[in-house]
Amino acid sequence: MFLFLSKLLPLFLYPLGLACLLLLLALGLMFWRRSRLAMIPVGLALVILLVSSNGWVSIVLLKSLEFQHLPKGELPQADAIVVLGGATKPAFSPRPWVEVSEEGDRVLYGAKLYREGKAPRLILSGGRVDWQGNNDAPESADMVELMKTMGVPDSAMIQEPTSRTTRENAVNVKKIMGENGIRRILLVTSAIHMPRSLRIFQKLGIDAIPAPTDFLVSDSDLEALQASPQSLALSLLPESEQLRNITRALKEYVGMLIYWLRGWI
Repeated sequence: MFLFLSKLLPLFLYPLGLACLLLLLALGLMFWRRSRLAMIPVGLALVILLVSSNGWVSIVLLKSLEFQHLPKGELPQADAIVVLGGATKPAFSPRPWVEVSEEGDRVLYGAKLYREGKAPRLILSGGRVDWQGNNDAPESADMVELMKTMGVPDSAMIQEPTSRTTRENAVNVKKIMGENGIRRILLVTSAIHMPRSLRIFQKLGIDAIPAPTDFLVSDSDLEALQASPQSLALSLLPESEQLRNITRALKEYVGMLIYWLRGWI
């Protein structure tokens, strides 16, 4: 139930859901009272959508998360590389094979670190949420398939196939570490997800070194917005991609608040 509510309730705090609630309120005021007060929630909904689809706001929010744990120099050696799930799409028809989502860089970067000799083992952590219709192989198995095509042998990979949340990732990985004598890990996940993930792992006493990937913003993005008057003008206009990025950033902040309230970070 916690998993379902943690995904449902915050939807109404994110820009799109909150704007929809305000528009519903406006419709109610117009229908029942034909009141000019309906213009207030309509105006608020418009402001929320304009701000939350703005390129400048998007970059500021993304950088506030993604740039928290930038590696200082070359990553050190570790006993294992942990790759968190949420990066693949199962091979459901008509997909010919396992596919990667936006976060698929996690799998690619994990394989790259292994091939560079950063650790002798990979722990692939990710299950499926059964009520979302994903009842086949766990995501960890999908990651194994992808890793094998990049030259990673089966013997180097350990699956953690039951976790459905970042907290479960950490709890289950800690158990695997204890069973295999693993003391230090490189933690691979999306840069936007790293602040919450790292705190969860560290709260459990895991010696985790952040190895972020899947950056949504780079040093040059802010410069690009200021490159010309045309770029500046376009950055101020609403764009669905920026709405998605801002929502992802807000999701992480809401997640950190919930996890803090539960004592998980």
